[in-house]
Amino acid sequence: MSAAPARIPESLLPLAVPIDELAEYHRNPRSGDVDAIADSLRVNGQYKAIVVNRGTHTGRPNEILAGNHTWAAAKQLGWEQIAATFVDVTDEDAARIVVVDNRTSDLAGYDSELLADILEELPDLDGTGYDQDALDKLLDVRALPETIDLPSDGQGTGAMAKLEYLQWGYLQWSNMRVQITAAEVETLNQIYERYTTENRGDLGFGWHLLQEAHTETAEAPDVAVEPAPDKDELPDADEDEDAEDEDA
Repeated sequence: MSAAPARIPESLLPLAVPIDELAEYHRNPRSGDVDAIADSLRVNGQYKAIVVNRGTHTGRPNEILAGNHTWAAAKQLGWEQIAATFVDVTDEDAARIVVVDNRTSDLAGYDSELLADILEELPDLDGTGYDQDALDKLLDVRALPETIDLPSDGQGTGAMAKLEYLQWGYLQWSNMRVQITAAEVETLNQIYERYTTENRGDLGFGWHLLQEAHTETAEAPDVAVEPAPDKDELPDADEDEDAEDEDA
């Protein structure tokens, strides 16, 4: 790809360094959507510096600790420079920085309804990392039913209708979201409460759910089945007729 001018704001220009002088972290555990990041850089420019280890203590000069995929996306766009801040840390500290940078992203959450509002107000979705399909799924949040009070007929019918109306939910991961039934919600809650009680936290719950919780352990009841008689043991048709004549 031909070189493209780097979109680095004036405030970050003093931090700009040649992009080819930097190296990706040798054990980066995180995968990323480089194309989506490249789209953001193309539309928004670089709005925060990446973090680079000088490598005096590791023997790996100019190794990126935070922003590996931003660097890869900038290279994909043909940028010749990228804004970077430098540290000079040991192998252990470098690993900690890499892990915590990835982990804090994992722990962050969203107010889905507010996020949908912000995205809707934009003239287009370019550079946001969202497409129309992802936005539509966020907008589905608004379709969730409000709590309602239904009149009772004295027999509890209203309360039961309210309960049935509200007992459904969604199961969501990444940008996928599926509607689930009341029974599934109750089962998931029970599995979650049991898991968090036994493990004092929810770390690993998703893997537990995939590997164990969905497996049905119910066994079919034992039913005694008599073996079919051998053909030689079956009574002859003529013998049956003789027996009937004798009975008559």
